[in-house]
Amino acid sequence: MLTINVAVLLAVIVFFRLRRRTQSRSRNDEKLTVVIVLALGVLIAPTPAGQGILNLLGQLTSGVTQAGR
Repeated sequence: MLTINVAVLLAVIVFFRLRRRTQSRSRNDEKLTVVIVLALGVLIAPTPAGQGILNLLGQLTSGVTQAGR
């Protein structure tokens, strides 16, 4: 039986949706893309990869904050 990881499926959908030209998108199409990306973020956040991304972004922001002082 074939199983599909929902996060991977959403990542593929986001990739193909963002490849399209911006001018050809409607307002509803943009809203749907935002909802899909948010759902992808919710699915990725509790995973080890999501925690790694969070740590990386935290280090980046603290470095930028310290450089601005």
